[in-house]
Amino acid sequence: MSIYEKWQEIISNQSEETFPAFWEKYSETEKRIYTDILSNYKEPFSGIFNSLTEKYETTPELFMGFFDGINSSLTKELDLNKIDENSEIKLEINFETLYYNMLEAKADYLYTLPQWNQILSNDKIKEITKAQRLSKTVIKEQKVGRNDACPCGSGKKYKKCCGAGS
Repeated sequence: MSIYEKWQEIISNQSEETFPAFWEKYSETEKRIYTDILSNYKEPFSGIFNSLTEKYETTPELFMGFFDGINSSLTKELDLNKIDENSEIKLEINFETLYYNMLEAKADYLYTLPQWNQILSNDKIKEITKAQRLSKTVIKEQKVGRNDACPCGSGKKYKKCCGAGS
């Protein structure tokens, strides 16, 4: 069983009773990793999986959870099923996408980290936040009134054209 499959199994086996303790442990680990990555954003994130696990004082499964979360923010996604303890890891992070995805996940414990201020300007943070919020906005289509011109372009009133049968 791959580390990724073990991670998936851990997630799927959480109950209402076990989830809060699991989530606290996972989010602390995730915050520790992101704090380091954001503090050293100019340096590439790379190393052997086992060494990185030791560096961040976590289990292989929780570390894989971190990879699962960051994967869609990478310029080239990892094949998570192929990662094992001896895999060479190199992440090329798109920090704007990462910030957007953290907003999307409602991970306030991550997108409010002070280290973001050295990576993204206040204007860029506002722009990304606005884009993320707008992506959730549902815009209702304007209904055609009975006496409005028919949208098909016939020049007739809607009630005498495409709306005649409704």
